[in-house]
Amino acid sequence: MTEILRPDAAGIAHAAELLRAGELVAFGTETVYGLGADATQARAVACIFEAKGRPHFNPLICHYPDAESAFAHVEANPAARRLAEAFWPGPLTLVLPRRVTCPVALLAGAGLETLAVRVPAQADTLALLRVVGRPVAAPSANRSGQVSPTTAAHVLEGLGGRIAAVLDSGPCPVGVESSVLDLTGPRPFLLRPGGATCEAIEAVVGPVGRGITPAAAQAARTLRSPGLMVSHYAPTLPVRLAAQDVAADEALLAFGPPLPGAGAVFQLSAAGNLTEAAANLFTGLRALDAEGQIQGLRGIAVMAVPESGLGLAINDRLQRASAPRS
Repeated sequence: MTEILRPDAAGIAHAAELLRAGELVAFGTETVYGLGADATQARAVACIFEAKGRPHFNPLICHYPDAESAFAHVEANPAARRLAEAFWPGPLTLVLPRRVTCPVALLAGAGLETLAVRVPAQADTLALLRVVGRPVAAPSANRSGQVSPTTAAHVLEGLGGRIAAVLDSGPCPVGVESSVLDLTGPRPFLLRPGGATCEAIEAVVGPVGRGITPAAAQAARTLRSPGLMVSHYAPTLPVRLAAQDVAADEALLAFGPPLPGAGAVFQLSAAGNLTEAAANLFTGLRALDAEGQIQGLRGIAVMAVPESGLGLAINDRLQRASAPRS
């Protein structure tokens, strides 16, 4: 049963308590309703993908109550600070390099070295973020492929019974997602048009690159952030899928009882739980890649993961990790 919470002090406090406990809570912003989870808890982030039925582990936008909270977790260049001063709180998301000390779960950023961050312009949501005291990862609060929700009723139509609560802040005034701007390259690049116009952005930082179509993005099948496809994190060691045995000079990414004989083992889920496996996926790939290189292992063998539920997204990511290097 999904609770409907009023955006008063008691409702916000209860929503924050649920988020800190690893539950999913939808909340209104000026753009659309977001499906929030504590971004520092990988298991909670995995539940977002499970609830939405997402076929891929797309990077998620992390929401903060103010710019300095966001910039504590990402490396802000001068352009980012000018944009934050001009647009935050507001419908602009910035993609920036993660700090080494960033506590956000790797799954929230789809294993990348970058993070998408924004400060929403909605008083109830800002109050919630301040009470939570942690970044909140939140894509739109709808089932994957469906229309983005702009009211609490829309959220319940698609996610009722799948999430803990909805903080009902009324209709969203903007009604389209935030613009997403990548600041990690030689010049700013608009990954997704949205609530902040390109003209307004260019008035602050000068010319902005753009022009990748959704079709071209989907063809690449590798997501850098919401709105664009480029390379996901891939291990240095080659990855072998659906392993039924493992050699002493291989690392093993295990799902369920591990195969014997590996040089190093990382367990996605001993119980064969797909949500737990999703939460551990990127951490496991990185850990085995690092340990394998230290030991001089020749590759990473991956045990089979079922093609159902979150297994579809796990296998999609593993297939791309195992693809031939260009």
